Amino acid sequence: MDLPTMRSSVRRDLHDETGPNYRWTDDELDRHIQRAVNEVSAAALRERKAALNTAADSRDLSLASLTDLVAVEAVEYPTGLYPPSYVRYSLWAGTLSLLVDAPPKGVESVNVYYGALHTLNATTSTLPAETEDLVAMGASAYAALEWANFAINRINVGGEEVWRQYLAWGQDRLAAYLEALRKIARANAIRPRSLYVPAHPRSSQTTDAGP
Repeated sequence: MDLPTMRSSVRRDLHDETGPNYRWTDDELDRHIQRAVNEVSAAALRERKAALNTAADSRDLSLASLTDLVAVEAVEYPTGLYPPSYVRYSLWAGTLSLLVDAPPKGVESVNVYYGALHTLNATTSTLPAETEDLVAMGASAYAALEWANFAINRINVGGEEVWRQYLAWGQDRLAAYLEALRKIARANAIRPRSLYVPAHPRSSQTTDAGP
């Protein structure tokens, strides 16, 4: 799947395949497609891992290099241990701070596990195959609703009821799309994520057993 293929799929759903006088321009459809891609991403983030390097005597790492970052899921430090050592952290203004007792003494590797937006461009896509039809559904719904709102009180070649037909079709399609999004979001919310739990709790989190 790529953007031109997705655009063709959306045009097919909208019955707008007769060029060159399309009802929707490519730019208009691309905008609706990107909106749907972002919404599907929010429901099912792209799982990514990045290796960042610390600076001597600093617990802070910049997240500027993490493209399309949405949420940090876990931070592994130090790396290379088994089981992996996941530590607590804080986030502020694009900076991740390791909540560890002692700062790194030099350049050390930190693995950051994070969720990112999916991408769909002219040549590639990171969307899971099972969500491609959902993106097309959402994009076509938004396109139909936008055109219906625009066409109200305007003369239409197909008659005065054309905008009503697009409005009803778009509303039905949008409702089905949003329900499918909710199902995906629920499925991802209940998925077990063992990465959240640090392998070794900090000393302040432990209790001493009494006699």
